[in-house]
Amino acid sequence: MITKLAPGLHVRPGLAIDTSTYDQYIGRWSRLFVPLVMAAAEVRPSDRVLDVSTGTGEAALAMMPVIGAAGRLIGADIAPAMLAAARGRLTAPAFLPVAADGQALPFADGTFDAVVCQLGLQFFPDPGVGLKEFRRVLRAERRAGICVISTPDRAPMWGVLADVLGRVLPEQRPIVHLSFSLADPARLEDLLIDAGFREVRIERQSREGGFDSFDEYWAPIEAGIGSIPQIYLTLPNAERRAVRQEVRTRLAGFESDGRLLMGVEMLIASGRA
Repeated sequence: MITKLAPGLHVRPGLAIDTSTYDQYIGRWSRLFVPLVMAAAEVRPSDRVLDVSTGTGEAALAMMPVIGAAGRLIGADIAPAMLAAARGRLTAPAFLPVAADGQALPFADGTFDAVVCQLGLQFFPDPGVGLKEFRRVLRAERRAGICVISTPDRAPMWGVLADVLGRVLPEQRPIVHLSFSLADPARLEDLLIDAGFREVRIERQSREGGFDSFDEYWAPIEAGIGSIPQIYLTLPNAERRAVRQEVRTRLAGFESDGRLLMGVEMLIASGRA
């Protein structure tokens, strides 16, 4: 049986998002790439920007100083818990959280100067439809910037766990590998072109980070933050311990003096309306 996850996938149904735990699992890596996505979308002072899949507001936090008080930033997300977390971090009047499906945006054509989607498009049921919506709400000659995760081996902090769970729970493999569903640059480029974007660019970008210990790395997984950890929590205790041990063994190559040091690769995609 396939596990049913709440809209947005990253928090269990009916629960509030633990922002600090989410930051440990995703935010600490996501923010390394936000400047690249902002540059790809050509975000400028006073712009009206749409941040699709705003999540806890990681990209929005970085964009607010750029657009300034004269700008406007709409943070759209399908998950109410994410929007509540974002509003808790961004209280400026220029930021407006909106509950919205990225595949059916509730905005008029040509509303925004820039559209940004940071680590969200890979979870869309139909990314092509989402990109057509990004293109529709974008003003002529302006750009969209998108960040998606590369292949599991180039994002080991998530890829190793996904690989282990996909083998232990083969029926759940489609969910645990959603994070990497847009890792093919050629496919991503084709999707942007099919959506009507011009001057399409796809760049591989890598950054490095780490954890003070394996336990620090594992804590948000045990807390069930994110789609992959939620699948992990469906296992009986004995199987969870076995998964934890296998992941620890496979990540041992990234250990140095007790710390986990690893890199992550993302694809930064952009196109002009």
